[in-house]
Amino acid sequence: MKFTDHFVSRQHRFSMGFEETTGRFYVSFPVSNGMVEYEEYYEIDQAVFEHFKNDIDAAMAFVMSCRRRQHDDLLMIQPGARRGSAI
Repeated sequence: MKFTDHFVSRQHRFSMGFEETTGRFYVSFPVSNGMVEYEEYYEIDQAVFEHFKNDIDAAMAFVMSCRRRQHDDLLMIQPGARRGSAI
């Protein structure tokens, strides 16, 4: 998979973009399991992507719910046994 960020919020520690291989849009944020830091990617559709670009509050509400693991059904890559916590 080739993830390409099109929007990055350093302040809120998340990004949004397009996965080049599958053509899917995503929201991602860093996580750590104590041994390694990595990104978790959550699939969104193009309409949501466009909405989030124009409404940072809506994007942040979604990111926060993902950080609470409320949208694990949207994970693009399933985490391993030692899943990290949001940074």
